[in-house]
Amino acid sequence: MTDLLQQDVGLSEKKSIEEVLAGAELAPAQCLWTTGASGSVQLRMDELCPEQPITVHQVFTNTVQKYGKLTALASKRGNKWEKVTFSEYYHLSRMATKGFLKLGLERFHSVAILGFNSAEWFIAAVGTVFAGGIIAGIYTTNSPDSCLYVAKDSRANVIVVENQKQLDKILQVKDKLPHLKAIVQYSGSLKEKLPNFYSWEEFMGLGLDVSDRELDEVIISQKANQCCVLIYTSGTTGSPKGVMLSHDNITWTAHHASRAGDMQPAEIRHESLVSYLPLSHIAAQIYDLWTGIQWGEQVSFAQPDALKGSLVDTLREVTPTAHMGVPRVWEKIMEKIKEGISRCGYMKRKLVTWAMSVSLEANQRLTKYVICFTEKSFLFTLADSLVLHKLRAELGFSNCVKFFSGAAPIGSETLQFFLGLNIRLYEAYGMSESSGPHFMSGPKAYRFSSCGKVVPGCQYKLVNIDADGIGEVCFWGRNVFMGFLNLEDKTKEALDEDGWLRSGDLGKVDEDGFLYITGRIKELIITAGGENVPPLPIEDAVKQELPIISNAMLIGDKRKFLSMLLTLKCTINPETTEPTDILSLEAVEFCQRHGSQSTNVSDIIGGKDKIVYQSIEEGIARANSKATSNAQRIQKWTLLGKDFSIVGGELGPTMKLRRPVVLHMYHDRMANCQNTSNQRKCSVNKYSLSSIV
Repeated sequence: MTDLLQQDVGLSEKKSIEEVLAGAELAPAQCLWTTGASGSVQLRMDELCPEQPITVHQVFTNTVQKYGKLTALASKRGNKWEKVTFSEYYHLSRMATKGFLKLGLERFHSVAILGFNSAEWFIAAVGTVFAGGIIAGIYTTNSPDSCLYVAKDSRANVIVVENQKQLDKILQVKDKLPHLKAIVQYSGSLKEKLPNFYSWEEFMGLGLDVSDRELDEVIISQKANQCCVLIYTSGTTGSPKGVMLSHDNITWTAHHASRAGDMQPAEIRHESLVSYLPLSHIAAQIYDLWTGIQWGEQVSFAQPDALKGSLVDTLREVTPTAHMGVPRVWEKIMEKIKEGISRCGYMKRKLVTWAMSVSLEANQRLTKYVICFTEKSFLFTLADSLVLHKLRAELGFSNCVKFFSGAAPIGSETLQFFLGLNIRLYEAYGMSESSGPHFMSGPKAYRFSSCGKVVPGCQYKLVNIDADGIGEVCFWGRNVFMGFLNLEDKTKEALDEDGWLRSGDLGKVDEDGFLYITGRIKELIITAGGENVPPLPIEDAVKQELPIISNAMLIGDKRKFLSMLLTLKCTINPETTEPTDILSLEAVEFCQRHGSQSTNVSDIIGGKDKIVYQSIEEGIARANSKATSNAQRIQKWTLLGKDFSIVGGELGPTMKLRRPVVLHMYHDRMANCQNTSNQRKCSVNKYSLSSIV
């Protein structure tokens, strides 16, 4: 084991790429991609990224040497935080590895993990990799059949579940899993002792008779260009695809992408973050799990009901130095803050409004350049110290200096709102197939509404560029995936003939190298007249004009004109996370400002509230006035009776809009809409654009 701790993970700057490759212990490979779990790939090493390829275990042992006594994981049990150091974390991971080996985990077979973020999730994941297996995270919102798909496709030998609720899903499908050997439950008591079913405590004691020498032999046999992680895509346009990521994909990205976002090594600052987003998604896994190991960060776990309302409580207790959220999370925080401000007394409300306007103006004036606090006015300093600092502290952000947004596009309204709190949301852009971020914003690389600059060591190109400089973004780098598991055709579709990864996203790059995503090729609407219409800018414009609107989805592919589905902002049932019929405070205030007394969604839809419908009509007209062409104007719209949600199926696990699903679900609603020319004749609707169903 001493030998393992002393493995060389460095690289002399004088070494050439050929010398590095000659000294690296890599598995033989003839190609940049593979579709077999046991396959190996050539690495995209060049003068931009010449670092020595290393395994997950090599990174962890290096971390233990440097940060062994520092806190790695923190879990709240009852009213007490239980902490684990990096040395303890490493030891526990080895114990889990021995347990998996005892259960018969085969090389390049998976351990599927189904549960909310926890120390056990992390330990099981690391233990899987140490054992030569492959991690396959499963979303907690998955149905039994969806769990079956991932577990079967990844050839799961072991499934680790959080609790009885998740266990019940596996019990429904376990007989259809030919490779399954055992199930481990890490939270809650076992209701019934079943064959090959273990509690976490039992599992961690299983491998006591597995020697360190036997374990070390397994670890030493691993190569950096072999698979260790599977990330399954959302499957909105077909079956989920297993994205194969190598040790090198994980270790290189955890190092370089995080530094692009200014995450610091523990000897400079002991970074602290809260883990709550799904670890089966690459964004959370690379940010929470692998970057945490890389730089010696403290990861504190939120409660399972984090997104139902308890996240802020955890943030206040932990006071992280960095925080990541998907756009919908930032939007929900924004809505909560607005509600809180509206409940303040007159003078306090005016003070907060003044402070936020000062901050927004100061930040907007400097968004083109790196913002230096010394450059900001005395007035801003006063507003921040008197008001905004306290607001941030209420959110748990008193020590937070880096705020990240990723996994989906974020609206300009949200970005501007947080600038008003003196919070710059640093956007990250990438995909599962690029091991997470390929472009990063940060304190040294920030432009408003930009995804930042390409991660140092990575490359990009735009192809099929149009007259506006917009083209498809393509990736190259050590972070580009190995291939889709067992899907050769899909892998070949994703990579061009030279091995560049096609993102499927449209974007443009300014003169300073900042990337702006304008849309997705598959989401690009091509009207019957042949006009290409990116939906995101139009949807964003409508939401900016109408603060009562929660979700806006543009429709118009192969149609003569554009239509839009709209939902209203409403409260959320904290137990089920389902949207309720009760309007949010912001929506109620919108109604009151326009002379309406509606307090429920049902008070408005179906044309019941003519005032609100007229107000929405006018807002859409304002958005239309900014359209670049007549083809990009919204000709009709309809209000839906319920907001989009994960449980409703309209949003994915990271709260990203599932456009094909929504289109299928509400196809009849749009089919019943009247054309613009006929709408004035409709007795139900007196407005020129709106469609009431």
